[in-house]
Order: sequence, then C-alpha cells, then structure tokens
Amino acid sequence: MNTRKFMMGIAGLALLGQGALANPLGQSLRPQPRPESLQQATVTLDGNAARVSSKNLGFERWIRGFRKRAHAAGISDRTLDRAFRGVKYNADVIQKDRNQSEFTKTIWEYLDSAASDTRVKNGRKALQRHGRTLRAIEAKYGVDKEVVAAVWGLESAYGTYRGSTNVIEALATLAYDGRRGRFFEAQLIDALKILQSGDTSPRNMTGSWAGAMGHTQFIPSSYQAFAVDFTGDGRRDIWSDDPADALASTAAYLARHGWKKGQPWGIEVQLPRGFNYALANRKIQKMPSEWARMGVKDMNGRPVRDYGAASVLLPAGAQGAAFLIFKNFSVIERYNTADAYVIGVGHLSDRLKGGPKLRSKWPRGDRALSFAERKELQKRLTKQGFDTQKIDGKIGPLTIQAVRGYQRSIGMEPDGYASLSILKKLRRN
Repeated sequence: MNTRKFMMGIAGLALLGQGALANPLGQSLRPQPRPESLQQATVTLDGNAARVSSKNLGFERWIRGFRKRAHAAGISDRTLDRAFRGVKYNADVIQKDRNQSEFTKTIWEYLDSAASDTRVKNGRKALQRHGRTLRAIEAKYGVDKEVVAAVWGLESAYGTYRGSTNVIEALATLAYDGRRGRFFEAQLIDALKILQSGDTSPRNMTGSWAGAMGHTQFIPSSYQAFAVDFTGDGRRDIWSDDPADALASTAAYLARHGWKKGQPWGIEVQLPRGFNYALANRKIQKMPSEWARMGVKDMNGRPVRDYGAASVLLPAGAQGAAFLIFKNFSVIERYNTADAYVIGVGHLSDRLKGGPKLRSKWPRGDRALSFAERKELQKRLTKQGFDTQKIDGKIGPLTIQAVRGYQRSIGMEPDGYASLSILKKLRRN
C-alpha cells in the first residue's frame, strides 16, 4: 500500500533489481547498533506496573521518551502498559531490516512461485471455501473476488503465514534503531490506537517483522485508513481465522484507489519485429486499438479490446514477456510498488479465473543484480555520461532511462533492462 507496503508480503519481495523495486527499504544506509545493546535491565515506566524487559538500556530510555509522545497523540497509560508488557529490543528484527536489500530474485523466479500450480490450486480451494464471503465483498466494493484472493495468496498463502512477531515490539525496535525511525514511530502510534479502540488485543496483534498484519498484511496506518468491519461484530479483525474483515479491507483499499471492474490489470502481448522499445514507457499511453495498428497484438495474434488507455511494460527487457497494462495495474501498485508483485497478483488472479499460464519465454540464463551490483551499475552509467541522478541501488525510471541511453550508444536495443550483461559491458569500457 505504497507507504503502507514498505515490506508487503513474504510472497517475496526482497527482490528485483528491475522496474519498481520490490524492496523499498533496500537502501545503502544501515542503522548502527546502540552502544548499550549488551546491557540488561528491567524498568518500571512512569511508576506504573508494566515492566519492559530488554537487553538494551538505550531502548528502555527511548521507550520512556516515546511514552510522552504517545500521550500527546492520545494514547492512555492503560494502553501503553498493556502494549509494552514484556516488550524487548528485538535484534532479529533489526537483522532482517539491515539485510533485506541483499536478497535478489529475477521476475521469472518470483512469478514461478507467485502463480505456481500449488498456489493456483490452493487459491481455487479458498475461493470455493469462502465463496459466499468473496462474492458479497465483490458486490459491495466492485473489486473482482479473484484479485482479492490473489492478494491474499501472495501476502499470507491464503492465511497460512500471517506472521507471529509481536507488532508493538517490532515497530518499537525499528522506531528506536531502524533506518526510518520517524516512519516506524508513526506506525507504532497507529498500532497503539488500534489496541486502544478494542479491535484486537496486544497478544493477538502479531504480524511480520516489519509490522504488517493479518491475512493481507496491512500496516497500522493503512489499517486505520481502510480497514472495515465486514462481519458487523463491532471490530475490524484482520487477525482472526475468519478472513472476512481482512479480505473486505483489501477490497475497500483497492476500490478507494480507483479499481475499475471489468478492466484487466494487464494483458500479455506480442511485439512486432522492429518495435521501437523507447515506446515501452509508463508515460506513453495509447488505446489498445492504436497499439494494434503498430503491430502490438495479444498472444493469439488478435487486437486487444479497448478497455482503456494502456502502456507497454517490459519487466525483463526485450528478451522477456511484454504486457499492455491498464489503470488497474496502477491500483494494485498502490498495494506494493514492485512490478513483479503487481504482475504476480494480476497473473494469479487470471489463473484463478481459469486463464492460461504466461506464454512468453524469459531470459532464464540471466540472474538478478545484487544490491552492490545495482549501485555499481549506476556509478558506471553516470561516469560514462548517462546520469542516474542517484546512486542508491534502486532501478527506477531514471536508471532505466540511463540504461537506454547507454544501449543506444553501443548499438543495442534500448529496452532499458539493467542486466548483468550491461554491467559487464560497462566494466569493459
């Protein structure tokens, strides 16, 4: 959910050095451990009975300071006492936060898992088991039930892996010792507001190491803005074994961001020989009929229907699959900015509807660039006059444009794909 989805789901996404990064936290800066981290103590907060066990005295001091800020945000002593009982500095959370940018996966490896036969099979079972609920959600919010189920499938394997980390402990640790302290402190305040409202208890508020919660992995701020009580029991319970509130909340989120029922997220297409790869740009939109006149057809050789303005997306460059993507692609992107994630949700939803597997080949002999290699690529491109603007290891639009410029300069197809072969060419120059 954009800011909400800094770490959207285990489905993956410490992935990709291509397109929108699946790993928006994957930056070069790392938090430094606090010098007090080897000390141990137990403290009492503001004279209250709640005790905070920690191996980090600096963390305990931070909690005391945070308590005042929480009061100013309307959090009561009772809520703070309940929420922080037993909370300690969680070194495992910091370790995962610091290391996540180093893990990379190609888009085809990701999609192999995201829309695997097993995930499709389990998704169809989930659609059948929760069919009445999903049909009611689709009727109310206008979001295809298969799309909601696909998000569910990627975020928690249909509720199987919802995360067991204490969310208050994780967010407090990240707020104290993380690279985005202000962001995580704001999430912590929202998590406390959720507890104070009575939607769940501290014991039940579990999730991922980064604070994403429930069947479809909402972070607290998005929960506050979009979660709904679909069952009518007075609580927005996304943690329950009953997924109704979580699935409805996901549909509500997508609907609020402009989901258009009846429009595909994207369609796999064939590009004509001699296609101008500079046209594969999110900013260049044409009706499918106009793309068809340029030779862009579906995989059966037919023009794509005019569902709305569309762009050509090449997530693995000229050697991989091509898609015409529509407004609904951008809506799913609000849940997670990674191209791979959006394609994963979209393709899985198509498979759940009975659609075919992707037919295009991928450059499977290639591998993803590591975080260090992505930074090296940016440095070498910039040094050769193709300025990427930032050296941050994120392969976004500016870096893709720089890659295209370099490709043109050496007579390659300017598809913008930041491959290992491009890096090797840059090293030789």
